[in-house]
Amino acid sequence: MDAFKDFVLDRPLERLVGVDEVGRGPLVGNVVAAAVILPEDCDIPLMDSKKLSEKKLKELSEEIKLVAIDYSIGFATPEEIDELNILHATMLAMKRAVDGIHKHFEKVLVDGNRCPNISHECEAVVKGDAKVSCISAASILAKVARDEEMIALDKVYPQYGYARHKGYPTKAHLQAIEMFGLIDGYRYSFKPVRLISERS
Repeated sequence: MDAFKDFVLDRPLERLVGVDEVGRGPLVGNVVAAAVILPEDCDIPLMDSKKLSEKKLKELSEEIKLVAIDYSIGFATPEEIDELNILHATMLAMKRAVDGIHKHFEKVLVDGNRCPNISHECEAVVKGDAKVSCISAASILAKVARDEEMIALDKVYPQYGYARHKGYPTKAHLQAIEMFGLIDGYRYSFKPVRLISERS
């Protein structure tokens, strides 16, 4: 995985858990985190999930699940986001993802600039999804899991367009909320949702 050769790991890849999250910005749904242990010989062409098409994300997600030594998905709900705030809810989702890893590991590498409250050695890596293969793999699993949540919601409420905007505050999404109202799963601590709620 040449894209990650410049980042020097302090121990073998198979002893590391990569962690990343998706869904801090949307107005609706869970914030989702994934944790992944990759084998040393992993040759999946990984990269930052934000640079991949939806089709490629799904393909890579399936490959990662097949070759990973272990992986786990963790969530924090909209209610937890409203109660804790989005930062602390994100840390909770990451902790749950790490807690779901059952294979032996020695250290956790987290995308970003802070670590969740876990009992394991942890290092935060800024832009880690572009530097560390196991973090990149985690970003892909989290992205696909979060997108699947929005696609499922779109099937129940197609008028909101969740499959297209994935819950982010686009103009079309805000117009749909104004027209059809707020359904369960919105984050009332987020200003656009709160303002619409106060007007209704």
